[in-house]
Amino acid sequence: MNRAQLGAALRALRVASGKEAKAVARSALMSPSKLSKIENAKLAAGATDVERILTAIGVSDEVKAEYAEAARTSATEATAWRLLKRIGVHKGQQAAKALEAQMSMLRLFQPALVPGLLQTPEYIRAVLRRHRLSEEALARTISGRLERQAVLYDSTKALRFVITEPVLRWQIVPPQMMAAQLDRIVSISRLPHVDIRIVPLRVRQHDIANHAFVIRDGRMVTIETVHAEVVVTDPRDVELYVDKFEAFEQAALSGGEMWSLVEDIRDGFLREQETG
Repeated sequence: MNRAQLGAALRALRVASGKEAKAVARSALMSPSKLSKIENAKLAAGATDVERILTAIGVSDEVKAEYAEAARTSATEATAWRLLKRIGVHKGQQAAKALEAQMSMLRLFQPALVPGLLQTPEYIRAVLRRHRLSEEALARTISGRLERQAVLYDSTKALRFVITEPVLRWQIVPPQMMAAQLDRIVSISRLPHVDIRIVPLRVRQHDIANHAFVIRDGRMVTIETVHAEVVVTDPRDVELYVDKFEAFEQAALSGGEMWSLVEDIRDGFLREQETG
């Protein structure tokens, strides 16, 4: 089934249900414009989009599975950062927030930066400046990311983070702010439903920390590359990322060992601040 056929089928199902496009779009957590583009084959529908649309329409699980599988024939979707910037980077935060509201488990691997959900406002600002946003867009995007962090306090969700030690040492902000950022990581890690682990440099590794990725409910992987955000939904590919995450998770420090390492690095930043 190609894009045009899938779009036409989704439109036919919606019309048959008697539901208005605006109502379906609202329930599917997307704009009416996006729904229209999907139905008219002007925009490729990802498996997640299809599942949301069909859930909003109210079709059976069998029909939902059939069309979601059709969407997975194009299982890897990439959206260039330049397009996201044109649309509005803050809207990417809104989309991520919607995904995180629906998920029950998040697994995030990060070898380059402190994960967005754990970032302090100062760290967020420093990271986002590389996008060369206007002050207004920057403020809206920072606000959006901070709003997303409310998910950290939802005890119905399991949140698992694996971070490599160089992330803690990479000085994105001045030493005092880095110390505050590391304190935040320790603080969040004490929440009972949040598991934060650090892969130490001193332990021999058997895999390569290629790039960051996020697994949501074992069904979708989001990958950030230099030029684009890539979404993977094919179960076979998702499983590769689950295996990679679990291998690094097993090699990482947790609990008291993790706290000791992070606090050690934090103290180094504080000493640097005092002598700077």
